[in-house]
Amino acid sequence: MKDFFKSIRFKILLGILIVMAGFMIAAVYTGGTASLFSQVVSIVTVPIQRLSAGISDNVSSFFEQFINAKKLNEENAALQTEVNELRRNLADYEKLKHENEQFRQIIGVMENRQDLVIETASVIAREAVGRFYSFTIDKGTLNGVSRLDPVMTADGLVGYIYETGVTYAKVVTILDVTVDVGVYDSMTRDIGIVSGTVTLAEQGLCQMEYLPRDSNVARGDIILTSGGSMFPKDLLVGIVSEVTPNSHGTSLAAVIKPAADIAAVKDVFVITYFEGQGEK
Repeated sequence: MKDFFKSIRFKILLGILIVMAGFMIAAVYTGGTASLFSQVVSIVTVPIQRLSAGISDNVSSFFEQFINAKKLNEENAALQTEVNELRRNLADYEKLKHENEQFRQIIGVMENRQDLVIETASVIAREAVGRFYSFTIDKGTLNGVSRLDPVMTADGLVGYIYETGVTYAKVVTILDVTVDVGVYDSMTRDIGIVSGTVTLAEQGLCQMEYLPRDSNVARGDIILTSGGSMFPKDLLVGIVSEVTPNSHGTSLAAVIKPAADIAAVKDVFVITYFEGQGEK
């Protein structure tokens, strides 16, 4: 027994009991203030608690940002859908507006020309190296368009169909050297032929040939189609801008400015039927 009281084990146990008794006495005299043991323990635990709380806040913040980003992406996707829908509606509106404008132009033409059957069309391509501004339209045999059908705008004659497909057709213009259009001067009633030349086509012009030498055709006169199997009568062709003798001096020739802006035309009317069409 004496050996136990002298042993290191007893001394350690005694030390622990003394420390605990000291803590108990200190707790009595501090009147509820944290004990020294608690304060010592807090020195270690508080930093750990702070670190834990910081980690928790950061994790919560990360997931909150992730959730907010997902929500924002969903909102952006919904807004983009609305924008796309508005764009489609605007495109439909512009198309409808354009078609209505075409219909108004047709009505303006048809009010005075009950003998014409007209099909609207839009230019979809132009010849890259075409000096006479030939072009392709988006209507073909499926729409009743045939070879040699006249082509015009609300302003005036443009040319005629020289090739057709099921859903397209190609147009040669009155600026082309191969085109001949029977015409007359609305003031003098003199008749002639409108055709193109390479030189005049570069300026967007054509010419009226075979005018009588004594003709009174003058600048500013209105030139109209004279009718026949190729073109209906009284379609506006253009305005006389200059009158000169021909190379032989036996007749006059007039430079014609087409009423239609052939180089920039975007929409046309194809005359699919008129009285006398194709008759010889």
